[in-house]
Amino acid sequence: MEEQHAPAPWWRYGPWWSRYGPPWRGGPDDAQPRSGPRWPWRSTALFTAFVLIGSNFAGHGQQHRVPLDPYARVLLLAASLLLLWRHRHPVAVAFGTATVTLGYLAAGYPYGPVYLTVAVSCFSAVVAGHRRAAWVAVGLLWAGHALVALWLYRWLPPSGDKGAGLAQEIVIATWVLAVVALSELARVRREQWARERADRVEAARRRADEERLRIARELHDVLAHSISVINVQAGMGLALLDSDPEQARAALTTIKAASKEALGEVRQVLDTLRASGAAPRTPAPGLDRLPELVAQAAAAGLTVEVEGEPPQLPPGADLAAFRIVQEALTNVVRHSGSRHARVVFAHDGDALRLRIDDDGPATGADAGGSGNGLAGMRERAAALGGTIEAGPRPDGGFRVLAVLPSHLREDQ
Repeated sequence: MEEQHAPAPWWRYGPWWSRYGPPWRGGPDDAQPRSGPRWPWRSTALFTAFVLIGSNFAGHGQQHRVPLDPYARVLLLAASLLLLWRHRHPVAVAFGTATVTLGYLAAGYPYGPVYLTVAVSCFSAVVAGHRRAAWVAVGLLWAGHALVALWLYRWLPPSGDKGAGLAQEIVIATWVLAVVALSELARVRREQWARERADRVEAARRRADEERLRIARELHDVLAHSISVINVQAGMGLALLDSDPEQARAALTTIKAASKEALGEVRQVLDTLRASGAAPRTPAPGLDRLPELVAQAAAAGLTVEVEGEPPQLPPGADLAAFRIVQEALTNVVRHSGSRHARVVFAHDGDALRLRIDDDGPATGADAGGSGNGLAGMRERAAALGGTIEAGPRPDGGFRVLAVLPSHLREDQ
């Protein structure tokens, strides 16, 4: 059965129009993924109705202006319908609405909601990233209106019109600056929410990568150790099958125990994949299983001498220390001609110094490990703030030295 997840709260995904489009694009049903920008039919129809009806009311209160006629309504309708293309061609729509509005005002028709079309088109242009075009469009509209109101009014309707004062032009300039400022604020907020969404996606990807690497390390450490033991015992069993059946039987018994343990640990790792967040059915291995690890190494023909007492560590550090010892002993079995290894525990202040030595000689060019095991050990140590040093000893053999913090918070 698929795992059910509670829906995430809305504030984790930015404003509601970042998912359903801004309010001038229509409602949620317009938010279905399609090829190309969406056509904002409903919001454009709403703006058109508001401009036409509002201009009628404005005309009744401005008797000194030219009454609305069919030509005026065509201009209002054109300015409003241009908004249909504001997502596909924001620059052209910004200049188009500014030009139509300027023609409407130059004809002497009443002031009113026609300015809304310019505000919406310039807002869309700024949010889409065409800031300079939006500024130029509203700047040209303001300059054209100032030219008409301060000079050309003598030759334009309505007859007997008086020139506008400086205060009126300041009011219009303030309106233009307010539109530009709101547009810039919306653009900045939209970019901020886009960055936040990208950061959340990157954090989720990073957590997935870390979990993938953790599982890969666990599977490598479990399988490499167990299969090495199985390989050695299988070779021994084949060699002694005819000459010493009892020793061959003991080797087969060791193979059975090692494979059963490996299957159990692999199943525990896979259970965490099937049910995310579920508690493991068995505790994670730690240094308390060191005698068992020594016995498995002995079954593979490797004598392990332990010096010092394994300390009490937090679960994360305890698992890391156990896996480091396990991988180091596995490398001795696989890559060293020595049949003797030493595991030494020592404290250095607040750090645990864990040393694994063998006397060599190496049985291949990749003595000490072919790379994945040592890389996994280094990753485990680095995740806890520790270090790993691995390499040949001056007197022969190979050494792995791990320095791990011995005092860690449980949640680290």
